[in-house]
Amino acid sequence: MTYDHRTALINGLLDLAAFLEAHPDVPVSSSVTVHHFPDQTSDADQRAEIDQIAALVGSQIDYENSPYGHYATSRLFGPVEYRAVAILAAARARHDAETSYRGCIQTDPAPTT
Repeated sequence: MTYDHRTALINGLLDLAAFLEAHPDVPVSSSVTVHHFPDQTSDADQRAEIDQIAALVGSQIDYENSPYGHYATSRLFGPVEYRAVAILAAARARHDAETSYRGCIQTDPAPTT
């Protein structure tokens, strides 16, 4: 039997909603986002998948307003958002370059008095 990620996610969301409804003292966030990321295939393939999702959920592509150059679409259900995001090759390369020195630079410890 194959594990069905879709059914598991839906059941988990329903279980979470039932739990929160039954336990009103448990704090919750004011919003939540469920992300979907296409496999890192070609940029064209990723864009095509996001375009298809946008058509299925009835939303627009959010590309020009993305500070990171991600190709995305989303749909809101009140404070719950379904968001599909393609992280294109240029954005991945920029991220890799920006983080290439992570862990290599150490600051002097704060002086003790």
